[in-house]
Amino acid sequence: MKASKPKKLTDAVLRAWPLPDPRDGRSKEDRGRVLIVSGSREIPGAALLVGHAALHAGAGKVQLAVVADAAVAVGVAMPEARVLPVRADRSGQIAATSDELDALISAAGAVVIGPGMQTTPATRRVVKKVMSLARGTLVLDASAIESHRERTGATARILTPHCGEMASLIGKDRDGIEADVEGHATGFAKSSGAVVVLKGPTTCIATPAGRMWIHTGGNVGLGTAGSGDVLSGIIAGLAARGADAEQAAAWGVFLHGRAGEVLARRHGIVGYLARQLSAEVPAIMAALEPK
Repeated sequence: MKASKPKKLTDAVLRAWPLPDPRDGRSKEDRGRVLIVSGSREIPGAALLVGHAALHAGAGKVQLAVVADAAVAVGVAMPEARVLPVRADRSGQIAATSDELDALISAAGAVVIGPGMQTTPATRRVVKKVMSLARGTLVLDASAIESHRERTGATARILTPHCGEMASLIGKDRDGIEADVEGHATGFAKSSGAVVVLKGPTTCIATPAGRMWIHTGGNVGLGTAGSGDVLSGIIAGLAARGADAEQAAAWGVFLHGRAGEVLARRHGIVGYLARQLSAEVPAIMAALEPK
């Protein structure tokens, strides 16, 4: 299938492609649940970055599956979320799901897996299990992207690699990916059957059907620890509200980039933190509502 001409994401484009209207719902249940499998003993805070972003994007509920050692601290840090402790291996990585978690994965409107996790055999097993159980939109980030090697499950999937991760996925060097970001995003979207968000100074959002969106906004300050976790949370929050995978990915990339622009004007182009990004999202969404 021939790829269509890339379309640039702009304010006007998004106003003509509105998100599901939350005023049509009666309660938080109508804005969906996001289930986040994230973190490790060394990086428990990744789950918080994803969870806060999902709520700021408008999700009704957030559930966090984190290693048992960190569960209490994460729950205190994010009282808005339900926190499920899960078993860790000796290295502090999530080792397995549970019957309770399996049921929540199947019931969630959107699932995020990967932020704050390392690429280990245990991680690969957990990712494969989540892929087989998820029925809502599945967002695979960080180490979960490395573990994505087969089309397991029938759910809509969104992959969020940067160029280095894409190079590892397809066995090429990073320079080659950066030389043809659009071509590699399109090719991998078709071969994987997933919406691919290939992150960089120009971010490409490619669909399996050959459609592509490009985003050139944001700034160098977005290249900071945890920024990608926030992006995954925004995308998942939009998906839980009812946006399809393509719309959630495109809107998520734009909102993330615009949040970086807002913070750069306020604080300078570097030095703001990933945790500050998601709080800017509600006002940006409001400004993009159709006039």
